[in-house]
Amino acid sequence: MFAYKPKPQPEHKPKHIPKPLLCLPQHLSSLDQIKQTHARIIVLGLTRHGKLLAHLLASLALSHSPPPLPYSLAVFRSFDFPSVFATNNLIRCFTRSDSPRQSLALYSSLLLRKFAAKPNNHTFTFVLQACAKALAGSEGAQVHAHVVKLGFGGDVFIRNALISFYYGCFGLECSRRVFDEYVRVRDLVTWNTMLACFVRDGQIGAAEKMFDEMPERDVVSWSTMLTGYVQNGCLEEALECFWGVRETGLRPNEAILVSVLSASAQLGLLEHGKLVHSLVDSMNFPITASLGTSLIDMYAKCGCIEQSKLLFDNMPRKDIWAWNVMISGLAMHGLAKEALKLFEKFIDKGFSPANVTFVGVLNACSRAGLVREGRHYFKLMTENYGIQAEMEHYGCMVDLLSRAGFVDEAVELIENMKISPDPVLWATLLGACKIHGHIELGEKIGNKLIQLDPNHGGHYVQLSSVYAKARKWEEVIRVRRLMSERNTNKAIGWSLIEAQGKVHKFVAGDKDHERVTEIYKMLELIGTLVAKTGYSPNISSVLHDIGEEEKETMIREHSERLAIAFGLLVTGVGDCIRVVKNLRVCVDCHEVTKIISKVFEREIIVRDGSRFHHFKEGKCSCRDFW
Repeated sequence: MFAYKPKPQPEHKPKHIPKPLLCLPQHLSSLDQIKQTHARIIVLGLTRHGKLLAHLLASLALSHSPPPLPYSLAVFRSFDFPSVFATNNLIRCFTRSDSPRQSLALYSSLLLRKFAAKPNNHTFTFVLQACAKALAGSEGAQVHAHVVKLGFGGDVFIRNALISFYYGCFGLECSRRVFDEYVRVRDLVTWNTMLACFVRDGQIGAAEKMFDEMPERDVVSWSTMLTGYVQNGCLEEALECFWGVRETGLRPNEAILVSVLSASAQLGLLEHGKLVHSLVDSMNFPITASLGTSLIDMYAKCGCIEQSKLLFDNMPRKDIWAWNVMISGLAMHGLAKEALKLFEKFIDKGFSPANVTFVGVLNACSRAGLVREGRHYFKLMTENYGIQAEMEHYGCMVDLLSRAGFVDEAVELIENMKISPDPVLWATLLGACKIHGHIELGEKIGNKLIQLDPNHGGHYVQLSSVYAKARKWEEVIRVRRLMSERNTNKAIGWSLIEAQGKVHKFVAGDKDHERVTEIYKMLELIGTLVAKTGYSPNISSVLHDIGEEEKETMIREHSERLAIAFGLLVTGVGDCIRVVKNLRVCVDCHEVTKIISKVFEREIIVRDGSRFHHFKEGKCSCRDFW
């Protein structure tokens, strides 16, 4: 608990203070600089100047990283009679620390008149921030009562702090009541604070409405809205929001750039991501660890793993997240050996792996079928680093073991988990049952999944595919009928391709594109040239009991085929074609794409729901293991 007992000191005449020491907060940002200045103050015999020491505390409160509390307290205790300015800055130091509740003890001392100073509007702002951070709801409500009692209820800075406090401790409704209470006591920060509350609560529609109602907007307003779109999966809206920022002429901040790069990465829009990168360069924007990591992630998820590696190698300072993103990027592209080598280098550099680090490592093993290595790193994670396996780690191991044929071991792993297995794990195992022909186990797991989540269409489809492979058409019809009765639909597959400054989206059998006639003519040409290589359609992914010719037509019009056909039409000879697909590519499309890459002498990069496939000269980077 904080305690301060001022000791009476004899009167003295203050010495002259050198001008450079009068503006400490503006000039000092690191703890080392502050300590050097403090040492100079001591050498010059200025330790009795309350104003100077108060500015030193302000420097500590505004420093880049939270200052050590013992040091801040030592500075504060050197005061004869601390001013409210000094006290406020110590409150700010407490607020930024891991002990924000100590701010309340110091505030209580002010109320008990242990100091000559009395709280002012800034005091309440900082104390409410501490209450929000400490989730001290009861204490914060009492502080609010003090605010009203002492006549600060209409102070805009305090009201802004109240909005944040009430959202953090009591929820959106309470913060909205504070926002609505004083309609005329609002500034831009008030609107931005309330906007951020809507975004954090996931209420994007309400956030959009408030954004439109704002009397003015700054870069923080746009940043909040764009970040909200990305966090809530509204990726296309995020891109539109970014162009809105550009149209206003505002200089984007780091949060905007990181968010729009994330949206580009998730959508796989390389050209858009490259444009953002060029803007970063043209603005001479500093490549921080966060921005650099976002660029690495964007290029990796857009298929340019070599560019990711180049950026990573040239980063002057790499934090753990940069290493994690690079390891995961290599894994995503099937470069398992490189990913594991990078992980070992990461350890040699003295970094401690986090749970997400091992997700990337185990994912690398899974993508390449490295069973021995996967077992080793899973054991290393739990036994050497004491990291408790989470659902994603189990998911990687179940995928690795089951696809490699160790289905029984995968089942045993799930049954011995320390946490309740996610339906995704059983779904992964069900997919392996189809691959390896474990019909009886697949039937058992499929029915279990349908019981666990009867509204998930994918479970019905997977069970149908197990029956279809066994040519049990009556069972396929039964599962399909059950799916229909429960109004459960299969997730619609789509493929995106970025071309001519636009994003083009295709679904299977799509006839809505403006160049549909040319696309289907190209499909015919592809079919003719591919047939000459001796290709025979693999129609096992078609689960309907229909004729062979109808099945071949359905496969030929899969979304990625349409996207590739369009890509051949609109890109230059020899150019790489990049496609993003939301579902895992089927066996037949995978085989056909390999042939297309050889016949048309094109590199085709497909990011499906599982990984990247680099098709070139009739081969795929996954080596037909996906």
